[in-house]
Amino acid sequence: MEEFVRAVRDDFSTGSRWSPPVDLEESDDAFIVEADLPGVARDDLTIDWSGRDLTIHGEVKERDRRGVLRRQTRRTGSFGYTVTLPADIDGDNATADLRDGVLTITAPKTHATKTRRIELSN
Repeated sequence: MEEFVRAVRDDFSTGSRWSPPVDLEESDDAFIVEADLPGVARDDLTIDWSGRDLTIHGEVKERDRRGVLRRQTRRTGSFGYTVTLPADIDGDNATADLRDGVLTITAPKTHATKTRRIELSN
């Protein structure tokens, strides 16, 4: 048990790759992804889209300190999160906003194709 607690503590403090807390909401016309990213600068954030996969990559940089760090529970280092959305999106018209430590991505759904009949030629 002690080793488990040490491993969890070390995971938080060493800056190993981690995933931020994320909510995925679906409306009639879009998917809305909200990720808690306090301390992440816009220049340290990348959002990629491929098919139905939406990926967030970034880094929380360790700040310079003057004293000795006695306790650290905030995550630092590289993070990543990928979600496969349940329907196709129009990634060309997706928007992203980083405000007050929350990243909000709005990805419009593609318009469903209508079924239509094809007539046989003579």
